[in-house]
Amino acid sequence: MNLAKLVALLGAAYGTVFLAGCNVGPKYVRPTNTAPPAFRGPDNTTVSSDSKASLGDEDWSHVYKEPELQDLIRKALEHNYDLRIAAQRILEQQAQVRIVRSQQFPAITVGGTGLGASLPDTLGTQFPNPLVAGSFSVSGSWTPDFWGLYRKQTEAARKQLLAQQWAQRAVRLTLVEQVATNYLQLRALDRELEITRETLKVRQDSVDLTRKLESGGSVPLSDVRQSEQLLYTAASQIPQLEEQIQQQENALSFLIGENPGPIVHQAANALAPPPQDLPIGIPSQLLERRPDIQQSEAQLMAANAQIGVARAQFFPSMTISGSAGIGGDGLSSIFSTAGKTIYGLGSLTQPIFEGGKLKGQLQLSQATKEEMVLNYQKTIAGAFRDTSNALIALNKQRANREQQEKLVSAAQDATRLARIRYQGGSTGYLEVLTTDSNLYTAELNLVNAQQNEALSLVQLYGALGGGWQP
Repeated sequence: MNLAKLVALLGAAYGTVFLAGCNVGPKYVRPTNTAPPAFRGPDNTTVSSDSKASLGDEDWSHVYKEPELQDLIRKALEHNYDLRIAAQRILEQQAQVRIVRSQQFPAITVGGTGLGASLPDTLGTQFPNPLVAGSFSVSGSWTPDFWGLYRKQTEAARKQLLAQQWAQRAVRLTLVEQVATNYLQLRALDRELEITRETLKVRQDSVDLTRKLESGGSVPLSDVRQSEQLLYTAASQIPQLEEQIQQQENALSFLIGENPGPIVHQAANALAPPPQDLPIGIPSQLLERRPDIQQSEAQLMAANAQIGVARAQFFPSMTISGSAGIGGDGLSSIFSTAGKTIYGLGSLTQPIFEGGKLKGQLQLSQATKEEMVLNYQKTIAGAFRDTSNALIALNKQRANREQQEKLVSAAQDATRLARIRYQGGSTGYLEVLTTDSNLYTAELNLVNAQQNEALSLVQLYGALGGGWQP
């Protein structure tokens, strides 16, 4: 029998058994999930949309419009280590799919042997001199997937591959969010440093004034010391802010896959308030847009396929093998059909008793699926929570920033009036110290409010599943 006939025989057997076989695994059915009709907004209001248009469908470059931030995001998407690791995991799982799928097909091997020797005449043997012998053989074996064991294993591997693909998209979404967050925090630190330096200059002028008045006998030495306290308080904040800025630059450098170094951050409007009336779409869209939800469902489908793997192991396993070869005791007779050999072998095994192993494997796969169902539902619930929290933050942080702006305006006027009263001798320096400290704190709190409001847009964009689209 030649190689072509052997392959044809195995193929025919494969087709016959495959067509007669069955798949014992359960079909996947998506768990029922009831999406709310609208997102919960601030103060128990509902935020609904008449349109399916959503901020989450926008490309990140349309949401983050500062050129500096866009450049950082592009670099991160190209060089970030976590994203590159996620891409490698996809390649690894693709290889795993090929390995698992190979079990469904026959294995065919080709081999040969050869022997050559030159024997001395003194031995007086009857063997030809030189002695030459050899053989050539083709063999194949196949375990028909009658109960769908290998098909279910392949299905599970494919769903794990799908989960890895969605995991990469989730990493991409998180990366865009991290870069935007770190950049806005860096710009807030820049503004705090700017305010502190301006405050330091004003307080230095105040120290100069009190020293001049004290030398003229108009104010006590205690006023000088109090003004110096304000000066040194502001001065001590500068190295702390510079430390945070440089460390934040290092954090951004790491995200974009570069060594620690300076980052360009000079955009004037980085902390500008987000636009109002942003489109959010409808809650049910999150099930299709959020990559973490898609990843959880793919893991659930893989767990569902593993139940079929466990069930198939309760049934008989058939193995078919065959071999054909030719050989001879001389070069001229190695490929002679007179020296052909053919054999075939089939075996059938049925598990009888394995100490509860098979039943335990089935119970394990079923319990794992139920865990994945809960994980899937939890991920969906978390998506609705994230979106609601972001909508609340967007509204409340705007209100907080507006009140902080009013507070800064009032504190600036109070400080101005206190300095006028002090220079006119109508009040002591304690009033100047108090109003100046209040102003500095209010200005820093305003920056914090501006930062949180800007970050609420980042939070909402990520909660809606935006940022991973290529």
